[in-house]
Amino acid sequence: MPVGRVGRSHGIDGSFFVEDASEEPERFTRGARLYVGDEPAEVIVSKRGSGGRVVIKLDRDVPRGTSIAIPRAELPAPEPDTYYVFQLIGLEVEEGGGRRLGTVAKVHNGPANDSIELDSGLLLPLVEACIQEVDLETGRIQVARGFVDDE
Repeated sequence: MPVGRVGRSHGIDGSFFVEDASEEPERFTRGARLYVGDEPAEVIVSKRGSGGRVVIKLDRDVPRGTSIAIPRAELPAPEPDTYYVFQLIGLEVEEGGGRRLGTVAKVHNGPANDSIELDSGLLLPLVEACIQEVDLETGRIQVARGFVDDE
């Protein structure tokens, strides 16, 4: 599960800014185990840089742009009626009544609400009025009628 990306260097000791850093600060504390380029690494320095951005140094050199991740098994269980993005990608989406609309291809963060983009190009808001049910076991999302034009 991606939690950031190796950014530009910070100083001369091998520290770097973490781009697109997870909002969970404990992911980057000293001693934390991360996976960088599919190889384990340990955080040996953790601090804040300009603008409060996360700055870390790992126990080995890593190239800029490399993805920083943690295993999915280490993620805490989500709160009821909340989901991780990776859980939604690939789910079948159908409208109340059974009309298939497509498969979730992307999840977008918006200023007012998040939205799901389907492989059909359709964009649906992740709001209670639209999303009636998310069933991870069956791999299905049911949306209310009225959010998609009738064909």
